[in-house]
Amino acid sequence: MSENKATIASYNDYQTKLQKIADVRNTLAVLSWDQETYLPEKGAAFRGQQITTLSTIAHEMYIAPELEQLLQTLHGAEGLDAIQTKNIALSKEDYDKNKKYPAAFVAEMSQVTNESYHAWIKARKANDYSLFAPSLTKMIALKKQETDILGYEGHPYNALLNEYEKGADVIQLDKVFNDVKTALSPLLAQIEQKAPVQKDFLHLHYQRDRQWQFGIDLLKEMGYDLTAGRQDISEHPFTTSFNPQDVRVTTRIDENDFGNMTWSCIHEGGHALYEQGLPTAQYGLPCGEATSLGIHESQSRLWENNVGRSLGFWQHQYPRLQRLFPENLSAVPLSGFYHAINKVQPSLIRTEADELTYHFHIMIRYEIEKGLMDGSIAVKDLHHTWNEYYRQYLHVTVPDDVHGVLQDIHWSHGSFGYFPTYSLGSFYAAQFFAAAQQQITGLDTAIAAGDYSSLLQWLRQHIHPFGRYYTSNELCAKVTGKPLEFGYFLDYAKKKYSDIYGL
Repeated sequence: MSENKATIASYNDYQTKLQKIADVRNTLAVLSWDQETYLPEKGAAFRGQQITTLSTIAHEMYIAPELEQLLQTLHGAEGLDAIQTKNIALSKEDYDKNKKYPAAFVAEMSQVTNESYHAWIKARKANDYSLFAPSLTKMIALKKQETDILGYEGHPYNALLNEYEKGADVIQLDKVFNDVKTALSPLLAQIEQKAPVQKDFLHLHYQRDRQWQFGIDLLKEMGYDLTAGRQDISEHPFTTSFNPQDVRVTTRIDENDFGNMTWSCIHEGGHALYEQGLPTAQYGLPCGEATSLGIHESQSRLWENNVGRSLGFWQHQYPRLQRLFPENLSAVPLSGFYHAINKVQPSLIRTEADELTYHFHIMIRYEIEKGLMDGSIAVKDLHHTWNEYYRQYLHVTVPDDVHGVLQDIHWSHGSFGYFPTYSLGSFYAAQFFAAAQQQITGLDTAIAAGDYSSLLQWLRQHIHPFGRYYTSNELCAKVTGKPLEFGYFLDYAKKKYSDIYGL
């Protein structure tokens, strides 16, 4: 057998092994999806056992000597194309990292994650942080152990950041959030001097089934393929993908808050469109996975804010919405609705925050996570620390734990280092959307007509198909000609809110 044929044969073996691992992981993902949507209460303990078993199997498959040998053989080998070469390089990097994890640690993390999730649910129902604190303490101890396993330079939090946004560190993020404080605070101060926007009509009674149907219609119009996905209800909206042809979203409905479901549908729809746009031929391989959490969040934020909170979007959608809820909206003009859905006001809940104050919510979580990792913040005091940060940065009083430290699911999953990607995603989204407006003739006119196909086609060409081939900043530079620049978001925010508030 020639050297090139041997290399291709080895690559095919590598691909088969990676796809089998993906099969196990995606089976695990189905169980996790079910846990958050349909699992009966009494099934929790066995589900935790099942998830732990599959997590251990997937980990053992990934660190098997046979895969290590293949990666060593293929790393730097000739005869592979660019994508194959990148897959091998990224897989070797992943392998070297995964090999650092002892099997006992993986099993314990899976078990504690399951315990922590159900403790979070219980604590939310009781509105009592103390019911979650013991499980969170275990989780923090494991995450600290994980930073030592992975290794890091500088702050231990850097090890966790790198899991979600490759190359990110506290130096970069301290600068990002300093920009948030110094650039956005003056804009917020200007807005606070203006007459408040009225939005009471958004908190009238909006019947559940009509909200649900409106959300489904929005997803379809955005281009979400319901023959390759579905929407369900969960405590915390999320998107999960088992492959590009099975990408599922969830939402939640509050009959006294119209925006709760609508923008979770659009937001999760943006995530889902990205997953459905990844190359099926790269299933299980690095180039079939999302670039990063920041780029993933850019897709949800682009649809949710740059599109879904634009005046053009509602020029098309609002008449239908008025027909669905005439008792609430028939007397509200489009301009009043547009101003209401973009009202800037400090609030308690991150997922319901406006585009500007949202980043202060993320900054608070970022500061807390850093403190938990370096020991400057104690778990037992976390709800008090949280409340003080909200008083300091957003000038609001947290009334209880559900509206405070228990509002997010992320820490129960062990997702430390995830939150900063939300702000990065918004900043990438502004830069991507500015590029799309320049490159797509008549984009704003198409959106105002309810036609989002040219935007989706542009995203499918420029963002979705590359997987992890590029890093976030490499992809940003490829698409826009520049690495990430906060100025794009600031320009977008100033123009939009100057028009709304007459600044």
